[in-house]
Amino acid sequence: MKKRKNHSPEFKAKVALEAIREEMTLAELSKKYGVHPAQIGTWKRAAIETMAMAFTRR
Repeated sequence: MKKRKNHSPEFKAKVALEAIREEMTLAELSKKYGVHPAQIGTWKRAAIETMAMAFTRR
């Protein structure tokens, strides 16, 4: 049985940012980084949803 991969937040952000840019398809990004396309889509959605929090005042 294969061990699950644990990706760093930096890696997830890098892949999500590339997905947001839409220069490559999710399938191409999946092949490039070895991550399932659905996982990249999840990271992309999470990045977009939490992006507004970066600009809010505390």
